[in-house]
Amino acid sequence: MIKYLIWDAGGTLFDTYPAVVEACRLALNSFGKEAPSEWVLSLCKQTTTHGIHTLAETFSLDEETFEQHFRRSYEDIGVQYQPPFPGAEAVCRYICESGGQNFIVTHRSRASLEALLEAHGMKSYFTAWIAKEDAYPRKPDPAAIEALIARYALERTHCMLIGDRDLDILAGQRAGIHTCFFGGEPHTTHPDLEVTGFTALLDWLRTENGTMDRI
Repeated sequence: MIKYLIWDAGGTLFDTYPAVVEACRLALNSFGKEAPSEWVLSLCKQTTTHGIHTLAETFSLDEETFEQHFRRSYEDIGVQYQPPFPGAEAVCRYICESGGQNFIVTHRSRASLEALLEAHGMKSYFTAWIAKEDAYPRKPDPAAIEALIARYALERTHCMLIGDRDLDILAGQRAGIHTCFFGGEPHTTHPDLEVTGFTALLDWLRTENGTMDRI
């Protein structure tokens, strides 16, 4: 039975990649540079930090200055244009109604995460979240997940990590919990479950938890 979901935020819970790519494009334009959106997306799906570093290096830009331009552009786009993926809220609601709990482990800042949660009415679904300021090692290190498990006395056999990148899945596997890869991008890990949409995850959870007829 899966009672506890530990979510990645950007690219998993919220569809943030279009805004990240647009912010990179605007930042490059401010220096008179351009790059194909598909390439920028592939870089930022590894991590936003990797994307910023690679773009700055490729176009011989000062990385700190480029990142400042990126951050300003990203903030201007606004959280209202970065909605939850279809079906994500239904999964969170199901877990809460089933007596379980939702958590978040993200590399994002606490302020940006809470802005997303509040803008889309998602905050009440989550018991806790670990963000950049908590200073845990970045995924795939499992330290942040381990901290949640210890703090809330979560049974590992009832936990599942949901993420859209190999580093998310590796973190979950190293913490000894179930894993779900979301999205369909190429990956090298072997999660317990793979879904391209959250309706499929909800159906799987209902079947796995024996609640198909009750929820």
